[in-house]
Amino acid sequence: MFVWFIGLPHTVQALLATLFTWAVTAAGAGLVFCFRHPGRTVMDAMLGFAAGVMVAASFWSLLDPCLELAEALGACPWLTALAGIACGGLLLTAGDKLFARGEDRLPNDGRRRCRLLFFSITLHNIPEGLAVGVAFGSLAYGLEGATFAAACLLALGIGLQNFPEGTAVSVPLRREGMSCRRAFLFGQASALVEPVAGTAGALLALRVRPLLPGLLAFAAGAMLYVVVQELIPESQQAGRREGVALFTLVGFAVMMVLDVVLG
Repeated sequence: MFVWFIGLPHTVQALLATLFTWAVTAAGAGLVFCFRHPGRTVMDAMLGFAAGVMVAASFWSLLDPCLELAEALGACPWLTALAGIACGGLLLTAGDKLFARGEDRLPNDGRRRCRLLFFSITLHNIPEGLAVGVAFGSLAYGLEGATFAAACLLALGIGLQNFPEGTAVSVPLRREGMSCRRAFLFGQASALVEPVAGTAGALLALRVRPLLPGLLAFAAGAMLYVVVQELIPESQQAGRREGVALFTLVGFAVMMVLDVVLG
């Protein structure tokens, strides 16, 4: 079934994978045409599961190949991983703070909160697309942890968490009086950066090999930041912490088992 996809150039694979994650975002945003209050339990479970998948992918799909390639290139593995993780987390932290500072000057109303949510999710989608692109680009080097199955599972995990994100953008806009069509367009637009970032990540991984360990660690740090700062807190706001924690563990276990078995 996936033979045609396996034979494609890695940049095309990255583009198609991130188009998939965008399509899932659009599907989530499309719920605005159906109802205004989607089931919170289902959304929380999806976010928890996606958080577990992304934490597992951060190691098996990104950090493990990073350490292996850094050692092969004669660099210090732990220092390369540490620097990349720090840069990924610090860049998103700085982006969040800069955007929040600009938004503080605007009236504190519902539209302001919607803008903050839209740009925050868009900002976080950039490293997610980059992570998928780097994962597919690293397949060219035959690293032990960099497998086709791992890259596909990473895209699937990001797609799962993009579904409620699309809804999280479109539904509040609809509640503020925006038409269903415009609310949907804004919801899906929050993930349009992912195909661009995914293709760029694959190109960088393929053409500048010495940068690949740092790119892998950077993507891992950015993903861990999104999980800790966005996904887990958002999934537990309704108070179902035990259930969400179990779904997070399930997501982690599924990603780990599939990555090890299929890898």
